Amino acid sequence: MKILEVQNICKSFGKTKVLNGIDFSMDEGEVVSILGASGSGKTTLLRCINFLERADKGMIFLDGSPLWDASKTYKGSEIRKKQLNFGLVFQDFNLFPQYTALDNVTLAPHLLANERPDFKSNKKQIYAEIDQNAREILDRVGLSEKLSNYPCELSGGQKQRVSIARALALKPRVLFFDEPTSALDPELTGEILRVIRSLAAQHITMIIVTHEIDFAYSVSDKVIFMDDGVIAAQGTPDEVIKNPSNERIKAFLAKLA
Repeated sequence: MKILEVQNICKSFGKTKVLNGIDFSMDEGEVVSILGASGSGKTTLLRCINFLERADKGMIFLDGSPLWDASKTYKGSEIRKKQLNFGLVFQDFNLFPQYTALDNVTLAPHLLANERPDFKSNKKQIYAEIDQNAREILDRVGLSEKLSNYPCELSGGQKQRVSIARALALKPRVLFFDEPTSALDPELTGEILRVIRSLAAQHITMIIVTHEIDFAYSVSDKVIFMDDGVIAAQGTPDEVIKNPSNERIKAFLAKLA
């Protein structure tokens, strides 16, 4: 059974059609990279799957069950619950400057814990477990010595690693990366790519929008190439990157060479 299936997702902004019938699926533990020129719809696709945007048409399935149907209306509380299945790492970090690295990671789990029926009677234990989990995740991304640092005291690469840890803390079924290295200096890009590689080795299910072609080739189980709001090609890294049959992909890759 597929962990995620996207069927016929369409999205327009006014008269501009950004997504025009997107279909793909992925297995648990897979890494899917999405390539394409700016404006091809990559980020909008991630935002539609994560419900930060509402698709105009289409369906999304999680573990074989319908998660989203654009023909239906959902309450805000329902959408927030659905969003918990996915984690999104933004390209510009989006950390809270007034909180330490540890506090940035524990904030959302603390808020969710408040909704648990046993929260009042077990608050101390619940918070201790959340704190310990956050410390372990920050250690996994190499920030065990930066727990008390504020974002202004961290490098760009360290901020992005806090952002990754924050997404992991909610234990998402699928983790999304929206060009996670685009806001970084070239010398910092490598540290983020190493973290993502380590997550792939742990079989974390991930979708990565990226322009790092060599990285996408080496880390991905599947590569999707988007062009003008459609999937122009999808397949293994060898099929899409090394031996593309689509002329548009060849032209795109040639510009990056």
